[in-house]
Amino acid sequence: MNLSSELRIRTPEGIGFSYPLAGPITRCMAWAIDRVVIVVLLVVAANAVVKLAWILPDVAGAFMALAYFAIDTFYAILLEWFWRGQTLGKRLLRLRVTDAYGFRLQFHQVLLRNLIRPIDSIPFFYMVGGLACLFSRRAQRLGDLAAGTIVVHLARHREPDLEQLLAGKFNSLREHPHLAARLRQRVSAEEARIGLQAVLRREELDAGARVTLFSELAGHYKSLVAFPAEVVEGLPDEQYVRNVVDILFRTRAVKSERKAEAAV
Repeated sequence: MNLSSELRIRTPEGIGFSYPLAGPITRCMAWAIDRVVIVVLLVVAANAVVKLAWILPDVAGAFMALAYFAIDTFYAILLEWFWRGQTLGKRLLRLRVTDAYGFRLQFHQVLLRNLIRPIDSIPFFYMVGGLACLFSRRAQRLGDLAAGTIVVHLARHREPDLEQLLAGKFNSLREHPHLAARLRQRVSAEEARIGLQAVLRREELDAGARVTLFSELAGHYKSLVAFPAEVVEGLPDEQYVRNVVDILFRTRAVKSERKAEAAV
């Protein structure tokens, strides 16, 4: 049994990323938190039909059965999709579901891993899923194996000094705030961090790999949001990526600067 303690991803340009895998105990704690949330939601639903139970007990019973199925089934599916791989329990414990090979998490993966959850939970307390995690190389339960997903632990990273790195440099993309806001909406957290790591570690790359990396990153960001041609023409790929990173990570700092200027 070859167990791994982290997910390692290496790009063709030599940029490496690693994330510690979440173990069964931490995942069980996140599951317990989510079960408490589900119970609270069911109690709220029961209180909503308590008066109906006196008049139409059969209808009230059918409503509660439907509510239990909907909440128990779609709670994790909806949150993991809209919160990019996190439920409330996972968010509190800094866990995230991600693609097993580092690609962007797809909806069918979220759906499949949660539809197989009842099998992982048999006979009780996720015994099948827990055993699968213990014997899986990447701590995957059956739902993860079927969907090609893993659960990673988001360690707290010391943020780089972006003010020193990016402040004072003209960013032509900020002249179009509506497009900058759209960019922040469309770039995933992982795509943003890859851009940040590329800017921070650019001096570690040889010239050829550096040009290729920033060309691919710039092309990807441009495919998400199209800025006016007069803004991007003549702008080197590396500078374009730096401008994107500036928009993604220095939003709060710029807002604070504007408030300070307005107060003067």
